[in-house]
Amino acid sequence: MTMLGSEQPALHFPDSAEVPESTRHFELRSLIYEFLTLAFGDLATIGCDQFVYWDPSNPRACLAPDAFLRFDAKDEHFRSWKVWERGVPQVAVEIISDADASELSWHEKLERYRQLGVSELVWFDPESAERPLRIWDFVDDDLLERHLPEPLAESRHLGGYWLPVEEPSGGLTLRLSRDEHGLSLFLNTL
Repeated sequence: MTMLGSEQPALHFPDSAEVPESTRHFELRSLIYEFLTLAFGDLATIGCDQFVYWDPSNPRACLAPDAFLRFDAKDEHFRSWKVWERGVPQVAVEIISDADASELSWHEKLERYRQLGVSELVWFDPESAERPLRIWDFVDDDLLERHLPEPLAESRHLGGYWLPVEEPSGGLTLRLSRDEHGLSLFLNTL
């Protein structure tokens, strides 16, 4: 029952926020966006650092993945992503930055991805030589981490393999390859 004169204020879902980003993080994020767009732009909608909202009653229930993709829709421009209008992205990529480095911070972000319901979550840490790649899959309403015996993983949605690739100038990038050896990279610019 709504009392006269007590209308609820309209909820606001922001399209952006000022968050500093290193040039390295920007380059890595842009590369992933480019190869996803070129490879899947006719089959999917691809996002890169836009807010993704999953609760229409809570504007704070959001994430801004470094890259994300949803099939069954042609790529188009959008300011933010609301799952009640567009569906849940099937794949999301997080490039680990200083802000994500603490275990508590990552645990909180992982819980948000679980609430979102993303099918495949790709974690890439370009500063970690021992464990640069981790993958979580949505199973029975939870995100479960895959055991990766080596630093590569088949994407269960994209028909390829996620793998860290050493750049000629040094440093790791996250790439998607048609084969598990990295011989046929999507958007081969290296």
